[in-house]
Amino acid sequence: MRVVVVGATGNVGTSVLETLSAEAGVGSIVGIARRVPGTPREGVEWVSADVRTDDLESHFHGADVVVHLAWLFQPTHQPMVTWRANVGGTERVLRAVAAAQVPALIYASSVGAYSPCHDDEPVPESWPTDGWPTAAYTREKAYVERLLDRFEAENPDRRVVRMRPAFIFRRETASQQRRLFAGPLLPNRLIRPGLPPILPIPRGLRFQAVHSDDVGRAYALAIATDARGPFNLAAEPVIDRDRLAELFDARVVSVPPALVRAALAMGWHARTLPAAPDLFDAVLRLPILDTGRARAELGWTPRYTAVDALRHLLSGLRAGAGADTPPLAREAGGPWRWREFASGVGGRELGVG
Repeated sequence: MRVVVVGATGNVGTSVLETLSAEAGVGSIVGIARRVPGTPREGVEWVSADVRTDDLESHFHGADVVVHLAWLFQPTHQPMVTWRANVGGTERVLRAVAAAQVPALIYASSVGAYSPCHDDEPVPESWPTDGWPTAAYTREKAYVERLLDRFEAENPDRRVVRMRPAFIFRRETASQQRRLFAGPLLPNRLIRPGLPPILPIPRGLRFQAVHSDDVGRAYALAIATDARGPFNLAAEPVIDRDRLAELFDARVVSVPPALVRAALAMGWHARTLPAAPDLFDAVLRLPILDTGRARAELGWTPRYTAVDALRHLLSGLRAGAGADTPPLAREAGGPWRWREFASGVGGRELGVG
């Protein structure tokens, strides 16, 4: 089997490559990224290409499956840049898949594609995918779901899988996720149990998490089977204030979401925080995922709990952990994180990945 992975150097991409490299049924892996790693990976043929501008079809010819993972989170102050990469880039991937006659496409959707939910009853894959309209990330994920609807209608002979995971964590992605969501002013040494002794948490915050390794296995299972359609991916338990209190060994104090949002908005407008406050609005409204379909049809069971996944991320944040790809490199922000400051902290695309 020949598998092409678009966006192969990020959080999920590295886990997918690790899993596929150990699969006997996979004979050829092509990893496509804007900037390829300087260190070769056994069994992977690297191709440098940008989904926004470069030829994709020639790299897709002969593939049995294309896995589309490429996604741009920043710059949040320039939503048209992320739209062109995420929506326009996906349109180009779909056209290339159709033109190259690739029989199967697996796409990285997200819990963020789902419409808001006002209770904690787990939702199946049939829940509406209209996102939260004011946040660029959720708006783009929802729009791509419509692109996939059209692609399936126009190409009924193609097998299309949509993975909709919860928050994906692993130790090696800590430096990247700090750059994308927390910014350059967060000191690594503060991320440890007992410091601070009091942890303010927005009232009503709860979310699900899953380890990147488990997500990589889910993709490998989808590649190896005849599965099609959407699959929710999340591990137990739901992360709430009690779980956070245990992880941080701190007393949790609930604070009004409006107060937290105001602080985030101030930091975002002042270019000290990279994540827009609209994303916080979306996170508060995410549904809890029912993962029964992935367990039943893919035979997928997460090996890590949600607490394990988050604990690994926190450990990586304390250590400034990274990996040997451009997006995950711990030094990607530059000495003293000057590249992050030079980018305007969400003002323009960082020159990595």
